[in-house]
Amino acid sequence: MKLKIGFLLFLCISLNAFAQENLTYQKPSKSILDLADYERAPSVSMDTKKEYMLLSYRNTYKTLDDLNQDELRLGGLRINPITNISSTVTYINNIKLRKIKDQNEVQVSGLPTNPRLTNISWSPNEKKIAFSHTTSTGVELWFVDVATAKATKLTEANVNANLGNPFSWFNDNENILVKMLPKNRAALLDAKKDLPLGPIVSNADGSKSQNRTYQDLLKNKADETNFENIITSELHKVNLNGTATLFKNADMYAGEEFSPDGNYIMISTIQKPFSYIVPLSRFPSKTIVYDRAGKTVKTVNEVPLFEIMPKGFMAVRTGKRSMNWRNDKPATLSFVEALDEGNPENKVDYRDAVSLWNAPFDVAPSIVMKTKQRFGGVIWGNETTAVVFDQWYDTRNTKTYLLNPSDVNQVPKVISDRNSQDIYSDPGNFETIKNQYGKRVLAIENNKLFLMGDGFTKQGQFPFIDEFSLNTLKTNRLYTSTYTDKKENLLSIEDFKKGEVLVLIQSKSEYPNYYFRNIKQKNKLTPITSFENPFESIKNVSKEVIKYKRKDGVELSGTFYLPAGYDKVKKEKLPLLIWAYPAEYKDKNSAGQSSQNSNEFTFPNYGSFIYWVTKGYAVLDDAAFPIIGEGTTEPNDNFITQLVDNAEAAINAVDALGYINRKKVAIGGHSYGAFMTANLLTHSNLFACGIARSGAYNRTLTPFGFQSEQRNYWEVPEVYNTMSPFMNANKMKTPLLLVHGEADNNPGTFTLQTERYFQALKGLGAPARMVILPKESHGYAAKENILHLLWEQDQFLEKYLKN
Repeated sequence: MKLKIGFLLFLCISLNAFAQENLTYQKPSKSILDLADYERAPSVSMDTKKEYMLLSYRNTYKTLDDLNQDELRLGGLRINPITNISSTVTYINNIKLRKIKDQNEVQVSGLPTNPRLTNISWSPNEKKIAFSHTTSTGVELWFVDVATAKATKLTEANVNANLGNPFSWFNDNENILVKMLPKNRAALLDAKKDLPLGPIVSNADGSKSQNRTYQDLLKNKADETNFENIITSELHKVNLNGTATLFKNADMYAGEEFSPDGNYIMISTIQKPFSYIVPLSRFPSKTIVYDRAGKTVKTVNEVPLFEIMPKGFMAVRTGKRSMNWRNDKPATLSFVEALDEGNPENKVDYRDAVSLWNAPFDVAPSIVMKTKQRFGGVIWGNETTAVVFDQWYDTRNTKTYLLNPSDVNQVPKVISDRNSQDIYSDPGNFETIKNQYGKRVLAIENNKLFLMGDGFTKQGQFPFIDEFSLNTLKTNRLYTSTYTDKKENLLSIEDFKKGEVLVLIQSKSEYPNYYFRNIKQKNKLTPITSFENPFESIKNVSKEVIKYKRKDGVELSGTFYLPAGYDKVKKEKLPLLIWAYPAEYKDKNSAGQSSQNSNEFTFPNYGSFIYWVTKGYAVLDDAAFPIIGEGTTEPNDNFITQLVDNAEAAINAVDALGYINRKKVAIGGHSYGAFMTANLLTHSNLFACGIARSGAYNRTLTPFGFQSEQRNYWEVPEVYNTMSPFMNANKMKTPLLLVHGEADNNPGTFTLQTERYFQALKGLGAPARMVILPKESHGYAAKENILHLLWEQDQFLEKYLKN
């Protein structure tokens, strides 16, 4: 099954001739390579008491060999059938522990040779850390004793991680519930070798169901058999001493969750029939609550196959959904049910009902709240306090309610009613703490809640902490970050009485590092980490957020870079690179707001053009490209016009500064940004060339909606056709570099989209180059591919823009 590939990249080009070019992997020029080939800082995980931190190290990139593994694509999954874990996992290769008050890092001892670690999970008392290690033959379970920093292996390579994290801690901190491969698991079928017993038949019964285009679906009976095979597990109770006992016999286990008090466990299993048109998240399922010994208590939910769904982003299935344990109660389930049959087009007073159900479930559930819009989540606090959210996509409205779960006669109070895209009015997120069960609940001190916000304003970003009175429903500002030369992220309140807050602080040239800030002691700062800047060569580039207006008055912004040492007095005219991604809005006010902060650390990556500031280019990164549809008008009704207006405004703004040659401007983007790029080159003369990566160019191949478009092709064919670069390929005369991953897993952006668009451009005589990156998905991962991508872009820009 495993394909052996050499370091050859097959490139279809139509630059000077209609031919293919066999090319070995290349590396970009030194200034770009020095930035791209860096050592990644470790990620940080801290315990709740902030006594210990875990430092997790991983390679900056995967290798092509990492991607070149056996792979099954079934039911929306991509898994390695040899190791029984997702084939897309990014592994940790080392872990260290450190007492937060000390500076000395302790290497965890006893780790396996060539560690490939993932699924990191602290025990409830945070004295142990479990993790999985993937060997060449399978997945093992390990744990670390935090106090001694010693790792111990618990199982052989027989853990089943095909559906994600394969284990859950019991609340005794000594046992772990683990998904294990059945001992007598049958061999997988080889669909290519085994002859089919008949054709593949699907039926449409007349019911309307507007499903998006999904990747990696089941296709035949062999797929069904293999899918059942790979997701079937036994549940074992594994003690930290290494002993294991069977907890539940083999089944298609899809989720396990202990009640807060640990006396019950809710287990969901996938049921049949499977589907060939939707992924496993929409397969039938059954949810049963067991006691901690594994004895059945109650079947609490049964969900049928739901291939049929109403139209719209606010459509949901009927029946119980969002079923979880209530974090502030010992063993109470909460769940939601649609009151509008899940159909946004039905006119009703209330859309959803939120219910509670106490174990052992011998009394019927009770409704505690009905929401006027679609349920958007809940944060439990205590017996009398919870915060509930609802939302409605078409209006972008979101509301926040204060709920008393103990008194159904008490009307929930609306404490926030706003446009979800209006970031300047965002009140922040409610702070949570761990309760006696180790579960996250609202932080309540002296009858007050606490909010931490990003603090975006017209003048800049100033994060804040508010206290919210449960008595008056009013807020009081406790802290506002006043930095104008740094960026501060507020992460968590560690001590409410002392005013201790965990923060992350960075600047343009200072790598993000953790600190304790005391907001009651003249903002005292205590450093926790001291990670160094790995990109010293660009620390002196000029960086600022520029703001400008579209010709209809909509305010726009982007982060503008100039090369280090650029003379702003002489103003040499530079070529300009613009990187962008369109976003849909329902009002001009929200569309004109900016979330960019020039003090954010400059972190170059393949997802932008920042590398090229070292080669004499000006760069406008993350340029605002809002697409607005107010009232009954949908954003895409005027997509092309607004797209061109956004681009023209960006070029005019930078040109007005006097820094660029407006005849030498390139545009680039990834995914929907690639779609944007192709349209701009097709419908305007603003650009000398463009780079489009992993995009979709023919919207008739996504006929039941794409991105934020809810209407189907047959409702608005003119919108789909006008927006499709493929349909307008005869108008495209500007050089275009097309790039796509060979194994794109994103719904709608099949690799076929780029291949067919390139064929159209090639056949019509347009100057285009297509690069297919071997083994890559929607986002690129292998070092060989990423470095070659940068080389391709560099060569393309040097030829069609700079020179």
